[in-house]
Amino acid sequence: MAVIHDTTLKPSKLELLSSWLPSRPWYRGAGEPELVKAGGFRLDDPQGEVGIEFMVVTDASGADPTTYLVPLTYRGAPLDGAEHALVGTMEHGVLGRRWAYDGCHDPVLVAQLAALIEGRIQAQDQNISDIPDREVTRSYTGDGLTSTAFTGAATDDHECTELPAPHGAALRLHRILHSAPDNTPALPEGTGHVAGSWRLPDGTRTRGLFAVLNSVPRD
Repeated sequence: MAVIHDTTLKPSKLELLSSWLPSRPWYRGAGEPELVKAGGFRLDDPQGEVGIEFMVVTDASGADPTTYLVPLTYRGAPLDGAEHALVGTMEHGVLGRRWAYDGCHDPVLVAQLAALIEGRIQAQDQNISDIPDREVTRSYTGDGLTSTAFTGAATDDHECTELPAPHGAALRLHRILHSAPDNTPALPEGTGHVAGSWRLPDGTRTRGLFAVLNSVPRD
């Protein structure tokens, strides 16, 4: 179980993301973002070593606010071979220095996301220890494909990050989030999915797809 500490972070997560987001190919802003936290959830690392958080942030710097999904991992030491995925370092008031990574490049997050899609684990509240997040939903109709290792390198396009897997499977994380028309995301044409909720700038809550697993190559 992940323990959520009531303490300080220097710099804050939003400060780290404000510097990192403009370097991403899916960032839609024209300059430095104005980020506000809009939602998210956590997953537990079975070994209790890596913090796993799916942050939802909204950039209000432009005329039309854009909401992003940012999977992050927090480690007590650098992750070998993941220098390209480093978001930054923070000083945690309890745990000391923490290395924050783009979680799409961290095998611990990828494995736990696969477990979430299959229903083997449950999403956890973003801010309170040992409380499930009932607003995060998932489905899976496959035969265990998510148990295979997503060994290929994650690649970004203008809206998603894709993680390839054996046998033609691909896990796509929606970096740009879109509200479902009736706040009830339609099941995608895929083997599995994760959906969740977040706050809009006016304070209302909405829902949309976070990730989709496709068991066969897309056209």
